Amino acid sequence: MREALRGLTTRGRSFLAAAAAAALSALILGEKDLLRVAVLLAVLPLLAALYVGRSRYRLACTRSLEPHRVQAGSTSRVVLRLQNLSRLPTGTLLLEDRLPYALGSRPRVVLERLGAHQGSSVAYTVRADVRGRYEVGPLTVRLTDPFGLCELTRAFPSTDRLTVIPQVLALPNVRVAGEYAGTGDSRARSVAVHGDDDAATREYRHGDDLRRVHWKSTARTGELMVRREEQPWESRATVVLDTRAAAHRGEGPTASFEWAVSAAASIAVHLRRAGYKMRLVTGPEADLDASDAGGEGLLLDHLAQVRTAPRVDLGLLVERVRQRNRGGLVVAVLGTCSATEAELVRGLRDSGVACIGFLIDSTTWVNLGQPARGEADEAHEASALTLLEGGWKVIGVEHGMLLPGLWPQVARRAQGFARRAAMAETVSGGMR
Repeated sequence: MREALRGLTTRGRSFLAAAAAAALSALILGEKDLLRVAVLLAVLPLLAALYVGRSRYRLACTRSLEPHRVQAGSTSRVVLRLQNLSRLPTGTLLLEDRLPYALGSRPRVVLERLGAHQGSSVAYTVRADVRGRYEVGPLTVRLTDPFGLCELTRAFPSTDRLTVIPQVLALPNVRVAGEYAGTGDSRARSVAVHGDDDAATREYRHGDDLRRVHWKSTARTGELMVRREEQPWESRATVVLDTRAAAHRGEGPTASFEWAVSAAASIAVHLRRAGYKMRLVTGPEADLDASDAGGEGLLLDHLAQVRTAPRVDLGLLVERVRQRNRGGLVVAVLGTCSATEAELVRGLRDSGVACIGFLIDSTTWVNLGQPARGEADEAHEASALTLLEGGWKVIGVEHGMLLPGLWPQVARRAQGFARRAAMAETVSGGMR
């Protein structure tokens, strides 16, 4: 009862205040009828509190998200199912689901009445423009009397999680380098003209099946030799995302970093669906293998939460990419780089892999006057030429450009920055 009295609404407290004023006036004026009005005004909120406080509803709630993973800028439908498990019908119920600020205002739904063992479903939609993982819930239920004089709050502890992933853009199908990096015991296999007797072999390893022993090679070499196990060829790709805070400009969903995250997600999903064994590196300590089943969801969940870091050592990042790298294709989505930083990144090409770089000029995301604009363009071109001289294929990115329009350039020959690099090389050769 004490909890119910504390739950009196503004209307209920106003009734009590009016009752006290009427009673005091009745005593001063000696009006019995006014005293009866005061008693009535006082009894109504007390009866409402007694009604709400004595109500022992047993309610069950379930929540479902359709879908639980959405792209930034899309909507998800939240369905609430409320079940009355008791034999008593409920009064008016006010449902309020707690939401983070990024998903909008808290939805409020009124259920007039739930009969005994009756259920009802309500739904609302949420929209998020910012990547992340958001807690939806808990649900609070407010019990109230028909006159709105008393209100009690009950909460369900369960919550659900909505994952807002970056936008994944459909890319045109073009042929890129690094499609034929194979696996198995031998990368270059050829059948000798002498037939099966000269099949590719290797030394016996502990655990090899004895049925694979190649006896003629064993007799010739004096060591136990086994046939190499034929394994299918497969393509590998590594997507690298530059998370340096100093390399990006802008704020919110239109920042250059959001463009980079969306590009990394789109490229990774595109290559994975094309049959590549996918690996994602977003920092010296953030290395994700997305080759297995369910790898696409794992990859997108990781990119939903990736943030810029104030201190990222490009040297450590390059070293991280080199680790566990077994050939294939490297696609790097890079922010603004100086020539020195580009020199560090170009070292990835030393391992013999095919390297493609989307070099973002993040200074185009802000307004720069002259001569700052000219200096930024020169620095951007210098870093691009450094990568080109190291054997990279470089695609420049400026504000307003769309990845689907840039992607076909990965299959084209030298152009743009590449032509300037060739001209610079020709001029330097003539000067010598």
